[in-house]
Amino acid sequence: MEAFFFGYQAFTAKADEMLARRGLSRVHHRILFFIAKYPGLSMKQLLGYLGVSKQALSIPLRQLQEMNLVVSVTADEDKRKRLLGFTAEGAKLERALRREQAKLLQRAFAEAGEAAVNGWLTVNQALGKGRCTEDEQCSAV
Repeated sequence: MEAFFFGYQAFTAKADEMLARRGLSRVHHRILFFIAKYPGLSMKQLLGYLGVSKQALSIPLRQLQEMNLVVSVTADEDKRKRLLGFTAEGAKLERALRREQAKLLQRAFAEAGEAAVNGWLTVNQALGKGRCTEDEQCSAV
């Protein structure tokens, strides 16, 4: 448990620092992550991925929109549906956050070796079972 705690702390530290400079937090990071992973996802889909209520999502999402990082557009096929995407600045921020975390993982993976990496991926997939969509597998870095 201690190794997991400190590993997660190291994984999130740089991203948390980068977000804090903008007055943002980890919840904002999770929103950015899923918009990057699924461009044009609906609010309903984002709520499902995050496992939160609409009320819990409204303030951090509005903050991202007010900071001109995220946009919400009406879907062509259903005017009631709102689709989420990035502004150029939002995409740039998300890439920078992802790059820092990917560098950390790449260093750790290189040090641990392939067998350890495969074990780590297996453990993480087991922990996240049911959180990935049925039509795709949870993917690595």
